[in-house]
Amino acid sequence: MSQSSANSLDGRLLGHVEQFDFDRGLGMIWSSGQEYLFHCAEIVDGTRDINIGASVSFVVAHRFGHVEASEIEKLPN
Repeated sequence: MSQSSANSLDGRLLGHVEQFDFDRGLGMIWSSGQEYLFHCAEIVDGTRDINIGASVSFVVAHRFGHVEASEIEKLPN
């Protein structure tokens, strides 16, 4: 399996949660050697909570002059 197909799913990127601050609702996803900032409101199941190390899929959004993770879906580990 190639690097690109191993790290994408139907146009979505695959990664894992590297950091998450529950009080601030901010976190960081690591995918293919890059970090993507996210806000808990982008977690599609509505829980606004996610475990560090959780596997996720997401799309990249261009907002406020930088890229961030959007439409974050938790994946089974």
